[in-house]
Amino acid sequence: MHRDQLRAVAAAVFATALLILSALTAQPSNAAAPEPVAALNPAAVRAPAADKPAVALSPQEAKPGTEITVTGRGWKPTTLLTLLVCGQNAIGGTNSCSNASGRAVTTDAKGGFTRKLPAAAPPKPCPCVVHVATVTGDSVTVDAPFTVTGHPVAELPQQSGAGRLAVLTARLQGGGGLLTWFGSPPQRHLVFTVGNLGSGPVKDPVFQVGVSHGVFAPQWEEQRWSGSVAPGMKQQIKLPVELTSGAHGDYRVQLRYGGKVLVTEPWDVGRPWGVTLFWILLCVVVPAAVFRIGMAVVDRARPRLPGTIYASGRRRKAPWRPAALLHLPPPRRSAPPQSSGPQPNGARPAGSRPPDDTGTLPWFAQGTLPAPAAAEEPPPTSAPSTDRPSSKGNT
Repeated sequence: MHRDQLRAVAAAVFATALLILSALTAQPSNAAAPEPVAALNPAAVRAPAADKPAVALSPQEAKPGTEITVTGRGWKPTTLLTLLVCGQNAIGGTNSCSNASGRAVTTDAKGGFTRKLPAAAPPKPCPCVVHVATVTGDSVTVDAPFTVTGHPVAELPQQSGAGRLAVLTARLQGGGGLLTWFGSPPQRHLVFTVGNLGSGPVKDPVFQVGVSHGVFAPQWEEQRWSGSVAPGMKQQIKLPVELTSGAHGDYRVQLRYGGKVLVTEPWDVGRPWGVTLFWILLCVVVPAAVFRIGMAVVDRARPRLPGTIYASGRRRKAPWRPAALLHLPPPRRSAPPQSSGPQPNGARPAGSRPPDDTGTLPWFAQGTLPAPAAAEEPPPTSAPSTDRPSSKGNT
């Protein structure tokens, strides 16, 4: 009986183990079932990619002087763009575009725009494109094929070699001087190091250097570097950059090669305070000089008045004097006062002068003075008194 119970328990345990094993083997097959669905429908598990900037033209062929409608989508919201008609597929940059007839447009909140553009003939032959590029922010360009009716067509320029240049380092070198402080054109050198990542050498590459200020588009200038960069090698290149006279503020220097912007360097140009100082001095000195010249002219043109002395270009009035005093001799100095006490033997003190009896008064004419009065004699000197008591005692 005991053995039968053990056999029943063993059979129950074996059956339970088989059920558990079958359940474990069935779970991977059920979990792997959604994988083919995901593989067949990738959009169900991945978000759709963002739209790339695109441009559409209507019509795609027009005569010079007419207008076409340029429509864009997929751009960043509120971004300033430039629209140009360019020849040679805009390989030479804006130098091959009709810059005078270009237009600017700002994208809306959804990144779209619609703008009229004149179908002007570019300076380079076709194949032509409508070149749309960003002015601020990241550099993004889109070229839409366009045909200018009656414009000549030529083959595109051949690219020399199979090299590919990349900029490794870049900086602006140089500083301003005294002439720059007085409005001379600021000058710098864009020094950058390029490396050839292609399989062939790059000979005499042509770079485009542009300078922009604020929201304005950069003005590109082509500069050729004479030399060769071998595959896998690097080379330091220095290109000059110059602004206009009196330029100041925040500028950006960009380097473009092969239609791509490789370098963007900020440039803070100080204000030419010497020019401001010059204008301040000019506003002070010129009016003062004009005033002095005008006063001199007025002084010379004024009629001469009698009794006025003119000396060294200036007029002075003579001091007023009576007519009788103009013919009188200069007055003499009066004698110093005599001492109050009498002098012995009628002698005068040392350094004294005899009294001046010929003095004249201002209201008498010369030679008509009255006779001088007789001088009073001093009283005689009295003898010593005999009534004075003697200093001796009674005798």
